[in-house]
Amino acid sequence: MKIGFLFPGQGSQSVGMGKDLYEKYESVRQIYDKVKEITNIDVARISFEGQEEQLNQTKNTQLCILTMSLAILDLLEKNEIKAQVCAGLSLGEYTALLHSKVLELEEGVNLVKKRGEYMQTLLPAGEWLMAAVIGLSQEQVQEVCSKVKSGFVAPANFNSKEQIVISGEKIAIQEAETIAKQLGAKKVVILKTAGPFHTPMLKQASEKFREELEKVHFHDFQTKVIKNIDGTVYQKGENMVEILENHIICPVEFSKSLETMLDMGVDTFIEVGPGKTLSGFVKRMKTQRPVQILNISNVETLENAINLLQK
Repeated sequence: MKIGFLFPGQGSQSVGMGKDLYEKYESVRQIYDKVKEITNIDVARISFEGQEEQLNQTKNTQLCILTMSLAILDLLEKNEIKAQVCAGLSLGEYTALLHSKVLELEEGVNLVKKRGEYMQTLLPAGEWLMAAVIGLSQEQVQEVCSKVKSGFVAPANFNSKEQIVISGEKIAIQEAETIAKQLGAKKVVILKTAGPFHTPMLKQASEKFREELEKVHFHDFQTKVIKNIDGTVYQKGENMVEILENHIICPVEFSKSLETMLDMGVDTFIEVGPGKTLSGFVKRMKTQRPVQILNISNVETLENAINLLQK
């Protein structure tokens, strides 16, 4: 068995996520307390009891998802369940870097805090949306964006062969939806995010974030991590500051990341954190051999996965 961990990003959040894990496991409570101590943000309260509007604020969303994923990872490690390679969607790449010990906990959590703040506040003026286009190819989605005349829109996440996220101005997203359906898109779904993420429109945020990245000491990788910007494995000696700065403004090549994991022999994919989005991407891939797909987002799915993987 070759295990690959997948870590979700913004958009997978929901009020109440992680609450049953927090109530059952002392180690989970310790991680939530540690993140609160580092950031002075009560991620437990926002995750479990806050209003959806508060949780959906980028500065909160990223920390809350990260904390939940780290708490589940700790429980998996305690049960000696380890991955040979991991990948995360956007924010999820920071969970992967923390898991691989490239970042110390305090440094990684502080980076995610700053990243969320800058991605929320350092936006160009205007109304921004992200939407998932389902049923069109990468080339077709790029054609859709090129035909939009009302404002800025661009591909942001290449999640699977037939699910690509676009990001841009509200009016441009609306025009893109019309064009996409004319080209045969099955549907266009507006996402729970509020910024032109993974496009050049976040250049100011990425440049400001670089200042934070330059303060950090990056360690050697203990586990292979696949990077979003090109879907390849991080190599020793790569410029982490430049990669993670560009990470904010470059499209997420998640489909390529999954293909890389399959090429490396991964046969068991485990989504660690809220939602089942990444598991769904794997299910829709055409694989030459059977793969096992698990997602861990609560006590029941955690215990089922541990029982299955320890046999």
